[in-house]
Amino acid sequence: MRAVGGRETVRAAVVVGALGVVFGDIGTSPIYTIQTVFNPADPHPVPISTNNVYGVVSLIFWSVMLIVTLTYVLLVMRADNDGEGGIMALITLLRRLGGTGGRRAAAVLAGLGIFGAALFFGDSMITPAISVLSSVEGLKVVEPGLEEWIVPITAVIIVGLFSVQRRGTAAVGRLFGPVMIVWFVSIGACGVGGITAHPEILKALSPTYAVSFMFGHFGIAFFALAAVVLAVTGAEALYADMGHFGRRAITRGWLGLVLPACVLSYLGQGALLLGDQSAVSSPFFLLAPGWARWPMVLLATAATVIASQAVITGAYSVASQAAQLGYLPRLRVAHTSESTIGQIYVPWINWVLMVSVLTLVFAFRSSAALAYAFGMAVTATITITTLVFLYIARSKWGTPLWLLIAGGGALLAVDLLFLAANLTKLVHGAWLPLLIGLIAFTVMTTWQRGRKIVTRAREQAEGPLRAFVDQLRATRPPLLRVPGTAVFLNRGKQTAPLAMRANVEHNRVLHQHVVIMSIDTLPVPRIPDAQRTEVDSLGYAKDGIVHVTAHFGYMETPNIPGALRLLDPADTEGPIAIDDASYFLSKIELTMGTAPTMATWRKRLFIATSHITADAAEYFGLPGGRTVIMGSRIDV
Repeated sequence: MRAVGGRETVRAAVVVGALGVVFGDIGTSPIYTIQTVFNPADPHPVPISTNNVYGVVSLIFWSVMLIVTLTYVLLVMRADNDGEGGIMALITLLRRLGGTGGRRAAAVLAGLGIFGAALFFGDSMITPAISVLSSVEGLKVVEPGLEEWIVPITAVIIVGLFSVQRRGTAAVGRLFGPVMIVWFVSIGACGVGGITAHPEILKALSPTYAVSFMFGHFGIAFFALAAVVLAVTGAEALYADMGHFGRRAITRGWLGLVLPACVLSYLGQGALLLGDQSAVSSPFFLLAPGWARWPMVLLATAATVIASQAVITGAYSVASQAAQLGYLPRLRVAHTSESTIGQIYVPWINWVLMVSVLTLVFAFRSSAALAYAFGMAVTATITITTLVFLYIARSKWGTPLWLLIAGGGALLAVDLLFLAANLTKLVHGAWLPLLIGLIAFTVMTTWQRGRKIVTRAREQAEGPLRAFVDQLRATRPPLLRVPGTAVFLNRGKQTAPLAMRANVEHNRVLHQHVVIMSIDTLPVPRIPDAQRTEVDSLGYAKDGIVHVTAHFGYMETPNIPGALRLLDPADTEGPIAIDDASYFLSKIELTMGTAPTMATWRKRLFIATSHITADAAEYFGLPGGRTVIMGSRIDV
């Protein structure tokens, strides 16, 4: 019984952890969703009336059930990459399926997936801005005179949030789960209070109200979808954070607490509007009793900070994975927790996000104005995710075509309807996430293209590795072999390292032990130590020169000395002195070339992007005092 109880305790702890990280975004959507739907300043306002309240609440409920519960929780989360989820996991699955299905279709969908990842960066900028703004806006409900302080207070909270990111979430993470439990219980309780006053709102749970609202008032309902989609913002986080908590914990947290609490809050707000239509200015906060509004504002602020934390961490993960897969330059990544691998900090991304979020806050100044931009990023990401999932379901699992057309087609139709509705808000702010996504997509694809060009040019300059080793043995008089170990980092074992070639040609010396080291990033999250290294003697058993391939997953930060310590001396032609080894890096200086490899503007973008590349010695965990950098120039 103790063992069983222990397992249940662990499961409960994981669920609590998931509540604190995964559900912050979607769990704070009740603050602004219904308020945005009935916002009179909307370019396509929804008139507030009893029938419209029933229709909107019903539409919100069934949107959450179809998109979050059915599409994400029950279906998409089954498409994992060794336990990891998110749009980058779908891209790696597509790479694996490239040869089994239509290559062109897989390539197109992979491109859409990269655009979805690019849109996530826009989501990471908009979420903290709209979430914190919406919670601080509760001040004007409890004290109207504080309205002018909303934007400054929001800015201070955001600066503080991004300033503490380098400390990591390990210390405060333990508080996230309990805070979110209090949040969900509180919004559920307030919802129950509203339902008690007007229990007839429960009729909105019937899909007939959603259907009649959509088809009976399509001119109104279609435009309302652009705001209704706010109820499902954060659905992508359930999938993206699956690797940290597992599908089962997220499913239990969603079905057991988050979904009921959110539904009760939406029903309660609808009930409040049935009794008092003037409450449309802030139905979420006005649903709370007068004595509880100050505590609710503080609790909402804490919950939205947690929601922001989750999406900021998600941006770190997406950027890190994109760099590992070759879509971004090598970025400096700091692990902020010894126990949780997924807790990382990427300084460059952090400060770009902070400046972007502050710009949005001061430019839009209200959560209602930002809502149009928010919905566009979410609907586009959800549509892309559904499309790629359906392809994987057919190619990997052999799902019957009739089922994909019937079931998947219906889900995709819902997503496309939401996307079309948000496109109507294009001139009112929906252009923003598309612009951010397009910029990020252009940078990522340009870097991938430029990286291939530079790699080809570099391989020509380096020459074949085995021929170079043969040349070393044939050199007369033989090269002077100095004591010690030299580690030359290289991109593979087909070509000779530029630094090694320069060292031999100019210095005419070679270390007693030479390790040519290549990093192989695999499309899996992590690699066990038993499969970490692979050694090749390069054709000669006793010349002291070996090639080592170190395998890392895309969620890992390469550590070269750590990988070298796993080697068996028998495989490396004798023990290598890791603590005294010298590390040689080849630094490439990129210059504009005349070859028509890319458009001129893309060449400039590629060279400019290369300047954010992290220091290689720090990135690979090399000791600074024993690292030698040798440069060469390559035209793009």
